[in-house]
Amino acid sequence: MDATQTVPAHGDTLIATVMASVRQRITSRSLTPGMRLPSIRALATSMGISKSTVVEAYERLAAEGVIRSRPGSGFYVAAPMAPLSLSEIGPRLDREVDPLWISRQSLDAGDTMLKPGCGWLPASWMPHEALRRGLRSLSRAADATLADYGTPLGLRPLRELLARRMGGHNIAAGPEQIMLTESGTQAIDLICRYMLDAGDTVLVDDPCYFNFHALLRAHRARVVSVPYGPDGPDIGQLATVLEEHRPRLYLTNSGIHNPTGASLSPVTAHRLLKLAEQHDLIIVEDDIFADFELTPAPRLAAFDGLERVIAIGSFSKTLSASLRCGYIAAKPEWIEGLVDLRIATSFGGSHFAEALVQAVLTDGGYRKHLEGLRTRLARAMAETAVRLEETGIVPWLMPQAGMFLWCRLPAGADAGKVARHALSEGIVLAPGNAFSLSQTAHGFMRFNVAQSGDARIYRMLKAALSG
Repeated sequence: MDATQTVPAHGDTLIATVMASVRQRITSRSLTPGMRLPSIRALATSMGISKSTVVEAYERLAAEGVIRSRPGSGFYVAAPMAPLSLSEIGPRLDREVDPLWISRQSLDAGDTMLKPGCGWLPASWMPHEALRRGLRSLSRAADATLADYGTPLGLRPLRELLARRMGGHNIAAGPEQIMLTESGTQAIDLICRYMLDAGDTVLVDDPCYFNFHALLRAHRARVVSVPYGPDGPDIGQLATVLEEHRPRLYLTNSGIHNPTGASLSPVTAHRLLKLAEQHDLIIVEDDIFADFELTPAPRLAAFDGLERVIAIGSFSKTLSASLRCGYIAAKPEWIEGLVDLRIATSFGGSHFAEALVQAVLTDGGYRKHLEGLRTRLARAMAETAVRLEETGIVPWLMPQAGMFLWCRLPAGADAGKVARHALSEGIVLAPGNAFSLSQTAHGFMRFNVAQSGDARIYRMLKAALSG
């Protein structure tokens, strides 16, 4: 069909689809004010529609003031940046089970709700006595510790301790290469602010921690993904993605992958770093689950020497989610820029929180806490796997350590529907597509074994899967 022919009866629907696609690209900043839109012929070809449909869509958008026409040149974005709406950026999920919804429901849930879909340990599993000892010690600390801003890099004794701990993973990072943050999430946020411009491409695993998706949307990044397997990312697919999309950053876990529980193999690590060097890719290695490991997995930061790898972590999973403290380890010139950005966005750190973390980590009871925690999680992992298999839900793999089981539901079951049924029973689940950029994990679900001990969870699952 050419531009002189009549738009078909369903043309209004097609026109609306084109208009929505253009608006979404403007909202997500892949098209910014002043940028030229795809030509009418190119867009018609890529969408498999007639040129007349694209012409009419562009004309209506121009009438709304969203775009403008330049005779002989084409159409250009005219609208100012729309206010940010995270729920409208990126692939649209059912609002009941999308990443932000899962987080909000888990955080808002009272004591009566069960949370096998959340990402943290029960409060009763945390080292309360060590925290109380640390608080009592800090109550006698100098006035500056209780009332002053922290230094831009953060408390030096804690940074020295982190340098020694990272050395245990063969990561050579001096205290001056480590900057403390308010959390692991803030660490990623600062790195994105520092490294990315709106519209830059970022690579994530599929599946990956769902808040990566939400955070990258907030930074107006274009997100692409690579399938993640038992030994790490699919190297063949990774090479293709790097060649086609040229991402600036890659966000991943090496030690205990979230949500799969897999660990990076040395062979995959070496191949990944070789590709990263070829394509000038910066890797952000989120090591938040390091203290759960029995035998440390290979670290990209160790192989790379912090040349193009940035290591981050926090203490929310093993110490306290209320005690907000994380860190970034990177090469000196990046730390210098990140320090300036941190001052600009949050001024100083929490001297008090950093001192309390330092006190607890050096408390003799913390090591014993970790030993007991690993044993408790291993037992919960085995018990949860057995109980899930009784409902027809099978682990994708049995992790060496950690708190997550990535599980396959029975054939034909949809995790989103199961999650909606669970809500009516006061149970928050984490369905697979919330972790999957490609939306190919509808038959999977992540379970937190530390939060999965209640028999009501399994009764609900049997009912939902048999209905």
